[in-house]
Order: sequence, then C-alpha cells, then structure tokens
Amino acid sequence: MLSAGLTFQPSTAAHQAAGLIGPNAVIQLVEALGPYPDTRERVFASVGLTRFLTAPPDAMIDETIPARLFAALWREAPPGLAEKVAHQAGRLTGAYILANRIPRAARLGLTWLPRRLSAGLLLNAVQKHAWTFAGTGICRVRPGQPALVSIMNNPLTMPGGVWHVGVFEALFRTLIHPATRVSHCAAKEQGHTVCQFRIDLAPQSAKDAIR
Repeated sequence: MLSAGLTFQPSTAAHQAAGLIGPNAVIQLVEALGPYPDTRERVFASVGLTRFLTAPPDAMIDETIPARLFAALWREAPPGLAEKVAHQAGRLTGAYILANRIPRAARLGLTWLPRRLSAGLLLNAVQKHAWTFAGTGICRVRPGQPALVSIMNNPLTMPGGVWHVGVFEALFRTLIHPATRVSHCAAKEQGHTVCQFRIDLAPQSAKDAIR
C-alpha cells in the first residue's frame, strides 16, 4: 500500500514524548550558513554549540538544541539574512527527507496519482511522522484546497515560520506540483500558540483529473 511506504523515520511515540527531533535541523542549518562563515561562527558560539560545526549530530537530538540555534540566528544575523538562511535550511531538510526517508516507489507513486489524492497521502505522512520536525509540538493536518498543517506549541517557531515553510515547499513542490505555494500564519487556539501553514496546490489540469 502506497501510504505505508511514506515513512520519514521509524515511527515511535517515544521520540515525541522525549522531545527529540531530527538532526537535520542542525546539519542543514550549518550547510545553509556556509556562505556566511562569520555569522555561522557567531550563531553557534553564542549558544555554546560550536562543536556541531566540526562534528554534526548523527542521531535524534533534543528539540531545545535547534530551538536555541534558530533563536541565535535571529539575534546574530540581520532579519533578511536570518529569514533567507532559515528558509534554505528548511528546504535542505526537506530535500534530505525526500532523498533518504521516502522510498523511491512511494515517490514515483505520488507523482502519478491525482493531485488531491497524492496530497492527502503526503499530508497523512506528515502528521504521522511530525515528531521528526516538530518534536513535542502537536501536528494536525486538513486536506483540501488549500490544505492546512497546524503545529500547536511548535518548538521551532520563528518569524514567518520560514524553516517549516521551506520543509513543506521541498516536499510538496517535488512530490505534488512545483507551483505549490506554502504560507504561514500564527494563531491562538484554546490558549495555545499555533503555527498554521497553508498549502495551496496548483490548479488541477484535465490530465490530473483523468489519470
């Protein structure tokens, strides 16, 4: 079954309960900061994590580590650069998921299914494995046009939600349609902060409707 193949990491509630998140939140931030070595050094030094510049994490990490680094990015870099770097780090993380966590057969299947169906399957996988990029945040999805991904108490919140925007852009533009648009808004729900991501699928063509 196609949906069974959409596995980002071995699924376990223990990771979410422990507040663990995928190491690419750090690895790809280092990569995205590559063209800005001075800023990269300041960001990691300001939170005492320069060890990751020479020895990147290779296993699940505490969600507070990337949270501290992202906060430092917005402190140490001009807002425009912080946004650019965080967005690129998110897109690189999404690209890693595509290349290493979704089997090739599942990727091919999604690109051939009708767009609304493939988007729904991808959304289900996003919710099921949200701890890989949301830690202890509670993720909910709503299929449709537009589709919505909501993360309550997102540990990696930032202005514009640009890191998660980058992750979702990489996934949906590659697997669903390259013209997919992702946007972010912050909301309040029952006293909790919610990061909501709106995913606008490209208009469906006649070919999509009949395949």
